[in-house]
Amino acid sequence: MRGKISDNWLEHWDFLLLDVVFLQIAYIAAYIFRNGFHNLYANTVYLNIGIIICLAGICAAFFLEGYQDILKRGYFQEFKAVVKHVFTVCVFVVSYLFLTKSSEEFSRISFVVFACGGVLILYLERVLWKTYLLRNKKEYYRQKALIILTVSSIGDQVVRNVRKNSRHERKIIGVVFTDRSDLVGTVVEGEKVVCSKENFCDYIQRKWVDEVLINTGDTAAVPKQLVNSCIKMGITVHFTIPEIGEEVKNQKIETVAGYVVVSAGISSASPGELFLKRLMDIAGAVIGLAITGAVFIFIAPAIYFSSPGPVLFSQIRVGKNGRKFKIYKFRSMYPDAEEKKKDLLEKNQMKGQIFKMEDDPRIIGSGPSGKSHGLGWFLRKTSIDELPQFWNILKGDMSLVGTRPPTVDEWEQYEHHHRGRLAIKPGLTGLWQVSGRSDIQDFEEIVKMDIQYIQNWNLGLDIKILLKTIWVVLKGEGSK
Repeated sequence: MRGKISDNWLEHWDFLLLDVVFLQIAYIAAYIFRNGFHNLYANTVYLNIGIIICLAGICAAFFLEGYQDILKRGYFQEFKAVVKHVFTVCVFVVSYLFLTKSSEEFSRISFVVFACGGVLILYLERVLWKTYLLRNKKEYYRQKALIILTVSSIGDQVVRNVRKNSRHERKIIGVVFTDRSDLVGTVVEGEKVVCSKENFCDYIQRKWVDEVLINTGDTAAVPKQLVNSCIKMGITVHFTIPEIGEEVKNQKIETVAGYVVVSAGISSASPGELFLKRLMDIAGAVIGLAITGAVFIFIAPAIYFSSPGPVLFSQIRVGKNGRKFKIYKFRSMYPDAEEKKKDLLEKNQMKGQIFKMEDDPRIIGSGPSGKSHGLGWFLRKTSIDELPQFWNILKGDMSLVGTRPPTVDEWEQYEHHHRGRLAIKPGLTGLWQVSGRSDIQDFEEIVKMDIQYIQNWNLGLDIKILLKTIWVVLKGEGSK
Protein backbone atom coordinates (compact mmCIF):
# COMPACT_ATOMS: atom_id res chain seq x y z
CA MET A 1 0.00 0.00 0.00
CA ARG A 2 1.49 3.33 -0.95
CA GLY A 3 0.46 6.72 0.35
CA LYS A 4 0.86 10.24 -0.91
CA ILE A 5 4.17 12.04 -1.37
CA SER A 6 6.05 11.19 1.79
CA ASP A 7 9.00 12.73 3.57
CA ASN A 8 11.35 9.81 2.86
CA TRP A 9 13.39 12.07 0.58
CA LEU A 10 14.34 14.07 3.68
CA GLU A 11 14.70 10.97 5.83
CA HIS A 12 17.40 9.86 3.39
CA TRP A 13 19.04 13.29 3.16
CA ASP A 14 22.42 11.59 2.83
CA PHE A 15 21.40 10.00 -0.49
CA LEU A 16 19.96 13.32 -1.66
CA LEU A 17 23.18 15.16 -0.86
CA LEU A 18 25.34 12.50 -2.50
CA ASP A 19 23.13 12.44 -5.61
CA VAL A 20 23.39 16.22 -6.01
CA VAL A 21 27.18 16.16 -5.55
CA PHE A 22 27.83 13.20 -7.86
CA LEU A 23 25.54 14.53 -10.60
CA GLN A 24 27.58 17.72 -10.48
CA ILE A 25 30.74 15.59 -10.78
CA ALA A 26 29.23 13.85 -13.82
CA TYR A 27 28.40 17.26 -15.30
CA ILE A 28 31.95 18.55 -14.79
CA ALA A 29 33.42 15.34 -16.23
CA ALA A 30 31.18 15.65 -19.31
CA TYR A 31 32.33 19.23 -19.83
CA ILE A 32 36.01 18.27 -19.49
CA PHE A 33 35.50 15.39 -21.93
CA ARG A 34 34.24 17.83 -24.58
CA ASN A 35 36.05 21.11 -23.82
CA GLY A 36 39.12 20.25 -21.77
CA PHE A 37 40.17 21.69 -18.41
CA HIS A 38 38.44 25.06 -18.45
CA ASN A 39 36.23 26.75 -15.88
CA LEU A 40 32.77 25.70 -17.06
CA TYR A 41 31.05 27.91 -14.48
CA ALA A 42 32.53 30.99 -16.14
CA ASN A 43 30.05 30.43 -18.96
CA THR A 44 26.59 31.72 -17.97
CA VAL A 45 24.70 28.97 -19.81
CA TYR A 46 26.80 26.19 -18.28
CA LEU A 47 26.55 27.81 -14.84
CA ASN A 48 22.76 28.01 -15.09
CA ILE A 49 22.54 24.39 -16.22
CA GLY A 50 24.70 23.37 -13.26
CA ILE A 51 22.17 25.07 -10.97
CA ILE A 52 19.26 23.48 -12.87
CA ILE A 53 20.83 20.03 -12.38
CA CYS A 54 20.98 20.57 -8.61
CA LEU A 55 17.40 21.84 -8.36
CA ALA A 56 16.09 19.17 -10.74
CA GLY A 57 17.76 16.47 -8.66
CA ILE A 58 15.94 17.69 -5.56
CA CYS A 59 12.63 17.92 -7.45
CA ALA A 60 13.09 14.41 -8.85
CA ALA A 61 13.72 13.04 -5.36
CA PHE A 62 10.59 14.78 -4.07
CA PHE A 63 8.12 14.07 -6.84
CA LEU A 64 9.31 10.58 -7.81
CA GLU A 65 9.66 9.43 -4.20
CA GLY A 66 13.05 8.20 -5.37
CA TYR A 67 14.25 7.13 -1.95
CA GLN A 68 11.19 5.07 -1.04
CA ASP A 69 12.52 1.74 0.30
CA ILE A 70 15.93 2.58 -1.15
CA LEU A 71 17.73 0.35 1.34
CA LYS A 72 15.53 -2.61 0.43
CA ARG A 73 15.86 -2.34 -3.34
CA GLY A 74 17.81 -4.89 -5.35
CA TYR A 75 20.47 -4.01 -7.92
CA PHE A 76 18.12 -3.97 -10.93
CA GLN A 77 15.42 -1.98 -9.12
CA GLU A 78 18.08 0.53 -8.10
CA PHE A 79 19.32 0.83 -11.67
CA LYS A 80 15.79 1.58 -12.88
CA ALA A 81 15.37 4.18 -10.14
CA VAL A 82 18.65 5.86 -11.13
CA VAL A 83 17.67 5.93 -14.82
CA LYS A 84 14.33 7.53 -13.92
CA HIS A 85 16.10 10.09 -11.71
CA VAL A 86 18.69 11.08 -14.34
CA PHE A 87 16.05 11.15 -17.09
CA THR A 88 13.96 13.58 -15.04
CA VAL A 89 16.99 15.82 -14.54
CA CYS A 90 17.66 15.73 -18.29
CA VAL A 91 14.05 16.73 -19.01
CA PHE A 92 14.54 19.81 -16.83
CA VAL A 93 17.79 20.65 -18.64
CA VAL A 94 16.23 20.25 -22.10
CA SER A 95 13.22 22.34 -21.04
CA TYR A 96 15.53 25.11 -19.84
CA LEU A 97 17.52 25.08 -23.08
CA PHE A 98 14.33 25.14 -25.14
CA LEU A 99 12.61 27.92 -23.18
CA THR A 100 15.73 30.12 -23.08
CA LYS A 101 16.70 29.30 -26.68
CA SER A 102 20.20 28.39 -25.46
CA SER A 103 20.54 24.99 -27.10
CA GLU A 104 23.10 26.22 -29.64
CA GLU A 105 25.41 27.32 -26.81
CA PHE A 106 25.39 23.92 -25.10
CA SER A 107 27.31 20.95 -26.46
CA ARG A 108 25.13 17.98 -27.40
CA ILE A 109 28.10 15.69 -26.83
CA SER A 110 28.45 17.02 -23.30
CA PHE A 111 24.75 16.40 -22.72
CA VAL A 112 24.91 12.76 -23.90
CA VAL A 113 28.08 12.10 -21.88
CA PHE A 114 26.45 13.69 -18.82
CA ALA A 115 23.31 11.56 -19.17
CA CYS A 116 25.19 8.28 -19.59
CA GLY A 117 27.87 9.15 -17.05
CA GLY A 118 25.26 10.37 -14.59
CA VAL A 119 23.50 7.01 -14.64
CA LEU A 120 26.76 5.13 -14.11
CA ILE A 121 28.12 7.41 -11.36
CA LEU A 122 24.84 7.66 -9.45
CA TYR A 123 24.31 3.91 -9.61
CA LEU A 124 27.78 3.17 -8.23
CA GLU A 125 27.39 5.85 -5.56
CA ARG A 126 24.07 4.48 -4.33
CA VAL A 127 25.17 0.85 -4.33
CA LEU A 128 28.39 1.60 -2.44
CA TRP A 129 26.69 3.89 0.08
CA LYS A 130 23.93 1.36 0.70
CA THR A 131 26.53 -1.35 1.24
CA TYR A 132 28.30 0.80 3.80
CA LEU A 133 25.08 1.68 5.63
CA LEU A 134 23.84 -1.88 5.79
CA ARG A 135 27.15 -3.04 7.23
CA ASN A 136 26.85 -0.36 9.90
CA LYS A 137 23.08 -0.55 10.25
CA LYS A 138 22.91 -0.32 14.04
CA GLU A 139 24.62 3.07 14.18
CA TYR A 140 22.72 4.35 11.15
CA TYR A 141 19.24 3.28 12.04
CA ARG A 142 19.28 3.67 15.81
CA GLN A 143 16.49 1.15 15.83
CA LYS A 144 13.17 2.09 17.36
CA ALA A 145 11.87 -0.11 20.16
CA LEU A 146 8.42 -1.41 19.22
CA ILE A 147 5.74 -3.19 21.24
CA ILE A 148 2.98 -5.02 19.38
CA LEU A 149 -0.53 -4.80 20.84
CA THR A 150 -2.76 -7.41 19.22
CA VAL A 151 -5.09 -10.37 19.83
CA SER A 152 -4.01 -13.96 20.30
CA SER A 153 -5.71 -15.27 17.16
CA ILE A 154 -3.52 -13.20 14.81
CA GLY A 155 -0.48 -12.58 17.02
CA ASP A 156 1.90 -14.85 15.13
CA GLN A 157 0.87 -13.36 11.78
CA VAL A 158 1.35 -9.78 13.01
CA VAL A 159 4.80 -10.54 14.43
CA ARG A 160 5.88 -12.17 11.14
CA ASN A 161 4.65 -9.21 9.10
CA VAL A 162 6.38 -6.67 11.31
CA ARG A 163 9.64 -8.61 11.27
CA LYS A 164 9.47 -9.08 7.50
CA ASN A 165 8.72 -5.46 6.61
CA SER A 166 10.51 -3.45 9.30
CA ARG A 167 13.95 -4.70 8.35
CA HIS A 168 16.45 -2.79 10.49
CA GLU A 169 14.29 0.24 11.33
CA ARG A 170 12.57 -1.31 14.35
CA LYS A 171 13.16 -4.05 16.85
CA ILE A 172 10.29 -5.84 18.57
CA ILE A 173 10.76 -5.73 22.35
CA GLY A 174 7.53 -7.45 23.29
CA VAL A 175 3.99 -8.53 22.49
CA VAL A 176 0.80 -7.79 24.43
CA PHE A 177 -2.49 -9.62 23.88
CA THR A 178 -5.64 -7.62 24.59
CA ASP A 179 -7.80 -10.74 24.97
CA ARG A 180 -5.61 -13.28 26.83
CA SER A 181 -3.85 -12.26 30.04
CA ASP A 182 -3.09 -15.93 30.75
CA LEU A 183 -0.56 -15.98 27.90
CA VAL A 184 1.85 -13.57 29.63
CA GLY A 185 5.32 -15.11 29.66
CA THR A 186 4.73 -17.28 26.59
CA VAL A 187 6.54 -16.81 23.27
CA VAL A 188 5.00 -15.89 19.91
CA GLU A 189 7.22 -16.33 16.84
CA GLY A 190 10.26 -15.87 19.05
CA GLU A 191 8.90 -12.75 20.78
CA LYS A 192 7.86 -12.75 24.44
CA VAL A 193 4.37 -11.78 25.63
CA VAL A 194 5.59 -9.22 28.18
CA CYS A 195 2.47 -8.17 30.08
CA SER A 196 -1.32 -8.10 30.12
CA LYS A 197 -3.51 -5.30 28.82
CA GLU A 198 -4.28 -4.23 32.39
CA ASN A 199 -0.58 -3.79 33.25
CA PHE A 200 0.41 -2.34 29.88
CA CYS A 201 0.81 1.30 30.96
CA ASP A 202 2.84 0.37 34.04
CA TYR A 203 5.10 -1.84 31.92
CA ILE A 204 5.92 0.71 29.21
CA GLN A 205 6.50 3.42 31.80
CA ARG A 206 9.56 1.51 33.03
CA LYS A 207 10.88 0.36 29.64
CA TRP A 208 12.57 1.77 26.56
CA VAL A 209 9.62 2.01 24.15
CA ASP A 210 9.50 4.30 21.11
CA GLU A 211 6.40 3.01 19.33
CA VAL A 212 3.34 0.85 19.81
CA LEU A 213 1.74 -0.96 16.88
CA ILE A 214 -1.93 -1.83 17.41
CA ASN A 215 -3.50 -4.51 15.24
CA THR A 216 -6.59 -6.05 16.79
CA GLY A 217 -8.15 -7.05 13.49
CA ASP A 218 -11.12 -4.77 14.19
CA THR A 219 -11.07 -0.99 14.69
CA ALA A 220 -14.00 -1.25 17.13
CA ALA A 221 -11.76 -3.29 19.45
CA VAL A 222 -8.96 -0.70 19.62
CA PRO A 223 -8.33 0.09 23.33
CA LYS A 224 -8.73 3.87 23.12
CA GLN A 225 -7.81 4.47 26.76
CA LEU A 226 -4.46 2.73 26.25
CA VAL A 227 -3.90 4.76 23.11
CA ASN A 228 -4.44 8.05 24.92
CA SER A 229 -2.15 6.91 27.74
CA CYS A 230 0.64 6.11 25.25
CA ILE A 231 0.27 9.49 23.57
CA LYS A 232 0.44 11.29 26.91
CA MET A 233 3.67 9.42 27.68
CA GLY A 234 5.16 10.61 24.38
CA ILE A 235 5.03 7.22 22.67
CA THR A 236 4.03 7.10 18.99
CA VAL A 237 1.04 4.86 18.31
CA HIS A 238 0.39 3.18 14.96
CA PHE A 239 -3.03 1.77 14.06
CA THR A 240 -3.53 -0.78 11.32
CA ILE A 241 -6.51 -0.30 9.04
CA PRO A 242 -8.68 -3.41 8.51
CA GLU A 243 -7.31 -5.26 5.50
CA ILE A 244 -9.37 -5.22 2.33
CA GLY A 245 -7.35 -8.05 0.87
CA GLU A 246 -4.55 -8.35 -1.66
CA GLU A 247 -7.04 -8.90 -4.47
CA VAL A 248 -7.87 -5.19 -4.29
CA LYS A 249 -4.90 -3.53 -6.00
CA ASN A 250 -3.25 -0.13 -5.60
CA GLN A 251 -4.39 0.58 -2.07
CA LYS A 252 -3.19 3.79 -0.44
CA ILE A 253 -4.02 5.80 2.66
CA GLU A 254 -5.56 9.24 2.17
CA THR A 255 -7.55 11.83 4.08
CA VAL A 256 -10.90 12.46 2.37
CA ALA A 257 -13.41 14.97 3.76
CA GLY A 258 -11.82 14.70 7.17
CA TYR A 259 -11.78 10.88 7.21
CA VAL A 260 -8.68 8.69 7.05
CA VAL A 261 -9.53 6.15 4.37
CA VAL A 262 -8.02 3.39 2.28
CA SER A 263 -8.33 4.36 -1.38
CA ALA A 264 -7.99 1.93 -4.27
CA GLY A 265 -7.95 2.64 -7.99
CA ILE A 266 -6.99 1.10 -11.30
CA SER A 267 -3.81 3.20 -11.53
CA SER A 268 -0.99 3.36 -8.99
CA ALA A 269 0.61 6.57 -10.30
CA SER A 270 1.78 8.95 -7.59
CA PRO A 271 1.08 12.71 -7.65
CA GLY A 272 4.73 13.31 -8.48
CA GLU A 273 4.66 10.96 -11.46
CA LEU A 274 1.46 12.58 -12.76
CA PHE A 275 3.08 16.00 -12.38
CA LEU A 276 6.03 14.90 -14.51
CA LYS A 277 3.67 13.38 -17.08
CA ARG A 278 1.87 16.72 -17.30
CA LEU A 279 5.18 18.55 -17.74
CA MET A 280 6.06 16.19 -20.57
CA ASP A 281 2.62 16.80 -22.11
CA ILE A 282 3.08 20.57 -22.02
CA ALA A 283 6.57 20.38 -23.53
CA GLY A 284 5.35 18.01 -26.24
CA ALA A 285 2.27 20.14 -26.95
CA VAL A 286 4.34 23.31 -27.40
CA ILE A 287 6.63 21.57 -29.88
CA GLY A 288 3.68 19.86 -31.57
CA LEU A 289 1.76 23.11 -32.02
CA ALA A 290 4.80 24.69 -33.65
CA ILE A 291 4.86 21.79 -36.14
CA THR A 292 1.08 22.04 -36.59
CA GLY A 293 1.37 25.74 -37.42
CA ALA A 294 3.96 25.05 -40.12
CA VAL A 295 1.90 22.20 -41.59
CA PHE A 296 -1.28 24.31 -41.50
CA ILE A 297 0.13 26.68 -44.12
CA PHE A 298 0.15 23.87 -46.70
CA ILE A 299 -2.65 21.62 -45.49
CA ALA A 300 -5.37 24.26 -45.00
CA PRO A 301 -5.61 25.35 -48.66
CA ALA A 302 -5.36 21.73 -49.83
CA ILE A 303 -8.31 20.71 -47.65
CA TYR A 304 -10.40 23.72 -48.63
CA PHE A 305 -9.89 23.32 -52.38
CA SER A 306 -10.44 19.54 -52.22
CA SER A 307 -13.61 19.89 -50.14
CA PRO A 308 -14.94 23.41 -49.47
CA GLY A 309 -15.77 23.85 -45.82
CA PRO A 310 -13.98 24.23 -42.49
CA VAL A 311 -10.34 23.18 -42.39
CA LEU A 312 -10.62 21.90 -38.83
CA PHE A 313 -13.03 19.21 -37.70
CA SER A 314 -14.32 19.32 -34.13
CA GLN A 315 -16.35 16.70 -32.30
CA ILE A 316 -17.50 16.05 -28.74
CA ARG A 317 -15.55 13.16 -27.25
CA VAL A 318 -15.59 11.54 -23.82
CA GLY A 319 -12.47 11.93 -21.70
CA LYS A 320 -11.27 11.01 -18.24
CA ASN A 321 -14.01 9.44 -16.11
CA GLY A 322 -16.76 10.66 -18.44
CA ARG A 323 -15.73 14.31 -18.90
CA LYS A 324 -16.83 15.58 -22.31
CA PHE A 325 -14.59 17.81 -24.39
CA LYS A 326 -14.26 19.07 -27.96
CA ILE A 327 -11.52 17.33 -29.91
CA TYR A 328 -9.86 18.97 -32.94
CA LYS A 329 -8.48 17.43 -36.13
CA PHE A 330 -7.61 18.48 -39.65
CA ARG A 331 -10.73 17.59 -41.61
CA SER A 332 -10.06 14.45 -43.67
CA MET A 333 -13.72 13.70 -44.48
CA TYR A 334 -16.47 15.50 -46.33
CA PRO A 335 -18.60 17.91 -44.22
CA ASP A 336 -21.59 15.51 -44.17
CA ALA A 337 -19.54 12.54 -42.93
CA GLU A 338 -21.37 12.23 -39.60
CA GLU A 339 -24.78 12.19 -41.31
CA LYS A 340 -23.63 9.44 -43.68
CA LYS A 341 -22.21 7.31 -40.87
CA LYS A 342 -25.59 5.79 -39.94
CA ASP A 343 -25.97 4.48 -43.49
CA LEU A 344 -22.59 2.74 -43.28
CA LEU A 345 -22.90 1.07 -39.87
CA GLU A 346 -23.58 -2.32 -41.43
CA LYS A 347 -20.17 -2.14 -43.10
CA ASN A 348 -18.35 -1.67 -39.80
CA GLN A 349 -15.28 -3.93 -39.72
CA MET A 350 -14.76 -3.59 -35.98
CA LYS A 351 -16.26 -5.91 -33.39
CA GLY A 352 -17.76 -3.94 -30.53
CA GLN A 353 -18.32 -0.30 -29.60
CA ILE A 354 -16.13 1.32 -32.24
CA PHE A 355 -16.60 2.12 -35.94
CA LYS A 356 -14.00 1.58 -38.67
CA MET A 357 -14.22 0.64 -42.33
CA GLU A 358 -11.45 0.23 -44.88
CA ASP A 359 -13.02 1.71 -48.01
CA ASP A 360 -14.80 4.72 -46.53
CA PRO A 361 -16.48 6.97 -49.15
CA ARG A 362 -16.73 9.79 -46.60
CA ILE A 363 -12.97 10.39 -46.83
CA ILE A 364 -11.97 13.32 -49.07
CA GLY A 365 -10.93 12.11 -52.51
CA SER A 366 -11.88 8.47 -51.90
CA GLY A 367 -14.56 8.36 -54.61
CA PRO A 368 -18.02 6.71 -54.39
CA SER A 369 -16.47 3.29 -53.75
CA GLY A 370 -14.10 4.60 -51.09
CA LYS A 371 -11.16 2.88 -52.79
CA SER A 372 -9.41 5.95 -54.25
CA HIS A 373 -6.45 7.45 -52.43
CA GLY A 374 -6.86 11.21 -52.23
CA LEU A 375 -5.99 13.98 -49.78
CA GLY A 376 -8.08 12.55 -46.95
CA TRP A 377 -6.39 9.16 -47.25
CA PHE A 378 -2.97 10.87 -47.15
CA LEU A 379 -3.86 12.86 -44.02
CA ARG A 380 -5.05 9.74 -42.22
CA LYS A 381 -2.25 7.48 -43.47
CA THR A 382 0.39 9.90 -42.19
CA SER A 383 -1.65 10.82 -39.08
CA ILE A 384 -1.30 14.50 -40.01
CA ASP A 385 -5.03 14.88 -39.32
CA GLU A 386 -4.29 14.28 -35.61
CA LEU A 387 -1.87 17.23 -35.22
CA PRO A 388 -4.44 19.81 -33.95
CA GLN A 389 -4.95 17.57 -30.91
CA PHE A 390 -1.78 19.11 -29.49
CA TRP A 391 -4.11 21.99 -28.57
CA ASN A 392 -6.25 19.54 -26.59
CA ILE A 393 -3.09 18.32 -24.86
CA LEU A 394 -1.98 21.84 -23.95
CA LYS A 395 -5.45 22.59 -22.55
CA GLY A 396 -5.31 19.46 -20.42
CA ASP A 397 -8.17 17.57 -22.10
CA MET A 398 -5.75 14.96 -23.42
CA SER A 399 -2.25 13.61 -22.89
CA LEU A 400 0.52 12.66 -25.31
CA VAL A 401 0.00 9.02 -24.39
CA GLY A 402 -3.27 7.52 -23.18
CA THR A 403 -6.33 5.74 -24.48
CA ARG A 404 -8.44 6.58 -27.51
CA PRO A 405 -11.30 8.98 -26.57
CA PRO A 406 -14.66 7.49 -27.65
CA THR A 407 -17.45 9.40 -29.34
CA VAL A 408 -20.58 10.06 -27.29
CA ASP A 409 -22.58 7.34 -29.08
CA GLU A 410 -19.78 4.82 -28.51
CA TRP A 411 -19.60 5.83 -24.84
CA GLU A 412 -23.33 5.30 -24.38
CA GLN A 413 -22.94 1.68 -25.52
CA TYR A 414 -20.14 0.91 -23.05
CA GLU A 415 -20.48 -1.97 -20.61
CA HIS A 416 -19.19 -1.72 -17.03
CA HIS A 417 -15.70 -3.08 -17.71
CA HIS A 418 -15.24 -0.77 -20.71
CA ARG A 419 -15.38 2.32 -18.50
CA GLY A 420 -12.03 1.47 -16.91
CA ARG A 421 -10.18 2.52 -20.07
CA LEU A 422 -11.17 6.12 -19.32
CA ALA A 423 -9.64 6.16 -15.84
CA ILE A 424 -6.91 8.41 -17.30
CA LYS A 425 -6.80 11.24 -19.81
CA PRO A 426 -7.21 10.09 -23.41
CA GLY A 427 -4.07 10.25 -25.50
CA LEU A 428 -2.85 11.32 -28.91
CA THR A 429 -1.24 7.90 -29.11
CA GLY A 430 -1.31 4.78 -26.98
CA LEU A 431 -0.53 1.12 -26.62
CA TRP A 432 -3.29 0.18 -29.07
CA GLN A 433 -2.04 2.57 -31.74
CA VAL A 434 1.47 1.11 -31.69
CA SER A 435 0.25 -2.48 -31.55
CA GLY A 436 -1.47 -2.64 -34.90
CA ARG A 437 -3.88 0.32 -34.87
CA SER A 438 -6.73 -0.45 -37.27
CA ASP A 439 -5.46 -3.99 -37.85
CA ILE A 440 -6.94 -4.87 -34.44
CA GLN A 441 -10.65 -5.33 -35.07
CA ASP A 442 -11.92 -6.54 -31.68
CA PHE A 443 -12.88 -3.75 -29.27
CA GLU A 444 -12.43 -6.10 -26.30
CA GLU A 445 -8.78 -6.53 -27.32
CA ILE A 446 -8.40 -2.75 -27.37
CA VAL A 447 -9.93 -2.51 -23.90
CA LYS A 448 -7.57 -5.21 -22.63
CA MET A 449 -4.52 -3.30 -23.93
CA ASP A 450 -5.78 -0.01 -22.51
CA ILE A 451 -6.29 -1.52 -19.05
CA GLN A 452 -2.85 -3.13 -19.28
CA TYR A 453 -1.35 0.28 -20.06
CA ILE A 454 -3.14 1.99 -17.15
CA GLN A 455 -2.23 -0.68 -14.60
CA ASN A 456 1.43 -0.78 -15.63
CA TRP A 457 1.90 2.91 -16.37
CA ASN A 458 5.21 4.66 -15.83
CA LEU A 459 7.09 7.45 -17.59
CA GLY A 460 9.40 4.95 -19.25
CA LEU A 461 6.42 3.22 -20.86
CA ASP A 462 5.16 6.56 -22.21
CA ILE A 463 8.54 7.32 -23.75
CA LYS A 464 8.69 3.85 -25.29
CA ILE A 465 5.22 4.30 -26.82
CA LEU A 466 6.09 7.77 -28.15
CA LEU A 467 9.25 6.47 -29.84
CA LYS A 468 7.38 3.51 -31.28
CA THR A 469 4.62 5.85 -32.50
CA ILE A 470 7.13 7.82 -34.56
CA TRP A 471 8.37 4.59 -36.15
CA VAL A 472 4.85 3.29 -36.80
CA VAL A 473 3.74 6.58 -38.39
CA LEU A 474 6.83 6.81 -40.60
CA LYS A 475 6.25 3.25 -41.84
CA GLY A 476 2.49 3.79 -42.14
CA GLU A 477 1.79 0.55 -40.31
CA GLY A 478 -1.78 -0.22 -39.38
CA SER A 479 -3.30 3.17 -40.32
CA LYS A 480 -6.31 3.28 -42.61
